[in-house]
Amino acid sequence: MTSSNDESASGPRLITRRSLGLMAVPAAAALTLLPGAAWAQGKRLAYLTPGLDLPYWRTLANGVSDEAAKHGATSTTYDSHNSAQTQLQNAQDAIVKQVDGIVLSPTDTSTAPSVLAAAAQAGIPVVIADIGTSSGEYLSFVISDNETGAYGIGKVLAQKLAASGNKTHTVGLVTISLARQNGKDRTAGFMKAMDEAGIKQVALSQMVTYTADETFKFVQDMITAHPEMDGLFVETDEPTIGALRALKAGRDTPGKDVFVASFDGIPEFIDLIESGEIVGSGMQQPYLFGQQSARALFDHFAGKTPAKRINVPIIVVDQSNVKEMAPIVRKTTFGLS
Repeated sequence: MTSSNDESASGPRLITRRSLGLMAVPAAAALTLLPGAAWAQGKRLAYLTPGLDLPYWRTLANGVSDEAAKHGATSTTYDSHNSAQTQLQNAQDAIVKQVDGIVLSPTDTSTAPSVLAAAAQAGIPVVIADIGTSSGEYLSFVISDNETGAYGIGKVLAQKLAASGNKTHTVGLVTISLARQNGKDRTAGFMKAMDEAGIKQVALSQMVTYTADETFKFVQDMITAHPEMDGLFVETDEPTIGALRALKAGRDTPGKDVFVASFDGIPEFIDLIESGEIVGSGMQQPYLFGQQSARALFDHFAGKTPAKRINVPIIVVDQSNVKEMAPIVRKTTFGLS
C-alpha cells in the first residue's frame, strides 16, 4: 500500500471498472502483516465512533484495531451512541487511561473541537477519521471526496430514470445529518447530478437515529405526500433497507416504480444491485479509513510527519461493475475476511 503522503498526493478519486487494476495491488498490500517496530510495541489507541449500530463504523473500528495489532499495539473502541455528551465523556475516559493516540469519528462536525481541545491539553495526538471538524488542531484528517462520490451515484440514478420512459422525474433524499460536512457534501454532489439532468427534488428528511426503521417512516411519508416521486437517494447503507421496505409496503416496486440509490455499503447490497432493487451505491472504504488513521498515528510515533489530509477512494458500484468490484468491497467496505 502507498504511504499516507503518497496517497494524499494522488488526490481524491472514484474507482470504476477502468481503475480496478490499479486498486487490486494496494488493497492486497494493505492486508499484509507488518512486523511491529520497537517504538510501536505496547502503544494503546482509542477509537471514538459515533455509533456502533451502523456497520460502517464497526468496519472502521476493525481497520484501526487490525492495523494496531500489526504494530504490536492495541486499540479500544468507544461507542458515543450519536451523543456529543457521551463522545466527550469517552474522550475524557481515554485521556484518564493515558492512551497514546486517539482516532476520532465525531458525531458531527461541530462536536469535534471539544474532544480535540481535551486531547491537546493532555498532549495526545488525534487523527480524525471521516466527518471532519469545524475547528481545532489534529494530526491528520482521513476522508473521502463525498461530493464527487455522491455526484457519481447521482449520475447513475439519473441515467436509470431517463431510461424508465417517464417524461418527468422527481426525487426524495434521506440524508445523514447536514450538520456534518460530509452530509453537506453528499447532498451537494447528488443534487448537482439531479440539476444537470433536470430532475426536481420534492422531499428531504435528515436522519437522527440512523436506523432502518427511521428511514422506513421517512419514505412512507414521502411517497404518501409525493406519489409521483420515482427516485430516492439514501445517504448511508443500513437505512436503505428501511427505504426498500417502505416502498414495498406502499406497493411500489424498487427498480421499477421507484429507483433507489445509496451510499456506503453492506453485504446485502451486492444482491440488491445485481437484482436492480437499488441502482448502485457510492461505497466508501471504512476498513481503509481505519488502517490509514492508525498508520498516521504510528508514523507520528516514529518521528515522521503524516499528511494533513489523507484521501481514501470511493468506489461507485452499479450493475455494470458489481461482479468485478465485489471482491474488493467485501474487505474494504463490508469488513469481511
